[in-house]
Amino acid sequence: MSIDTADLPEPDPQDRPAPGSNPGWLSEDELGFVRRRLPILYVEAVPVRLDGTGRVTEVGLLLRSTPDGVMARALVAGRVRYGESIREALFRHLENDLGPMAFPQIPASPVPAQIAEFFPVPGILPYLDERQHAVSLVYVVPVTGSCSPRQDALEVTWMSPEEALSEGTLSEMLGGRGKLLRLALASVGC
Repeated sequence: MSIDTADLPEPDPQDRPAPGSNPGWLSEDELGFVRRRLPILYVEAVPVRLDGTGRVTEVGLLLRSTPDGVMARALVAGRVRYGESIREALFRHLENDLGPMAFPQIPASPVPAQIAEFFPVPGILPYLDERQHAVSLVYVVPVTGSCSPRQDALEVTWMSPEEALSEGTLSEMLGGRGKLLRLALASVGC
């Protein structure tokens, strides 16, 4: 099925971001307003190292401290900004969390390994985000360079797929992300 672009309305030039601007950043008040009214689009990445045959040999998980002081394992994750492609958002968040020398290999086709829908109310789906209703596109991304945590990540821990999928590690992941990690790694044969 094709779409005839002649039937689409002409975009309003005022809706386009100005070159060099940062249109995707919202103040805390604006973000709170939007979070109470709309689902927010996120990308999440499971950084992996591959052997010569393309098999996953290591999985990189972040260690973060929550606002209430709980240490938790996490995936690379963040919002997609207005006017930003999925590929650009993935690259930005991988570089922000793993450092500029991580050299992520963004997939040629940005089809996610998983899609997760997070709700602010427990029990609706296995994924919980108390701040908002969010939809997350989850990718398994090979990383070839050296990683040093940035932003709010305390460390990047590289572990075997078996260790990453162990009950002990999965239980350290909040909001149902242990299940999400299991599904994402299953999509690449782990």
